[in-house]
Amino acid sequence: MRQRPPRKPDWLKVRFPAGRNFARIDRYHREEGLHSVCRSAACPNQGECWNRGTATFMILGDHCTRDCRFCNVTGAAPLPVDPAEPDKVARAVFDLGLRHAVITSVTRDDLPDGGAGQFAAVTRAIRARLPECRIELLIPDLQGNTEALGTIVEAGPDILGHNLETVPRLYPEARSGADYRRSLALLRAARDYAPGIPTKSGLMCGLGESHRELEEVFGDLRASGVTLLTLGQYLQPTRQHLPVERYLPPEEFDQLKDVALGYGFDHVEAGPLVRSSYHAEEQFQEAHHDRQ
Repeated sequence: MRQRPPRKPDWLKVRFPAGRNFARIDRYHREEGLHSVCRSAACPNQGECWNRGTATFMILGDHCTRDCRFCNVTGAAPLPVDPAEPDKVARAVFDLGLRHAVITSVTRDDLPDGGAGQFAAVTRAIRARLPECRIELLIPDLQGNTEALGTIVEAGPDILGHNLETVPRLYPEARSGADYRRSLALLRAARDYAPGIPTKSGLMCGLGESHRELEEVFGDLRASGVTLLTLGQYLQPTRQHLPVERYLPPEEFDQLKDVALGYGFDHVEAGPLVRSSYHAEEQFQEAHHDRQ
């Protein structure tokens, strides 16, 4: 029998979202019918990021065909794909003046291409409206469909991400519809398709994984060509989700960052509140500065 999760420590407390930019992006979401992972996944950085004028748009609706036990996105029958969505997102990116747009989606196992065509359409629409905007895509596993992956890569994103989320031992409990090796193969295929596009992945900590298991994942990611990594604390969205086994202190994340950098990543963003798109623009710029 599992013990009651520990009390949330002070370093995980964040301010209530507010501010001019927050209100502007919040209003834009409501008026234009757009979704963001910031809100749907109850991201703790929503206030900070929105006040910086950045947001991660979530396409293909807000109902996921999977029901991962760590995720706050609703698992339910998805809605039809909105053909107007690419232009809506591109218009939002333009109107908000974003320099670095992050686009993710729910998992759409109901679609033959897993939603790849919509990712490509959104990328092209943003390029048409705001050519100087950097585009980062955070994609689902597409059920290992490399042809669908090719559709996304050919649209020319600046960064391509896919999160492993946790160590392979915990997949049956945390990600019952996913497959660790399939996800690694997807990342490796992305590198092979377009070696010039940096690939990125993210891991949650605090689900019961060991440091040794994390290091094994670091090695697997590097062997698959991944150059950008995020490490953050898992936070239980509701009592129906997996409980937190442990809260890692900030200094432990610093240690993990140093270990991960030793595996050869160009950049590692690690901390209790770090999520895939947290400081995404800065991650990209620092990684490229280090290469020069």
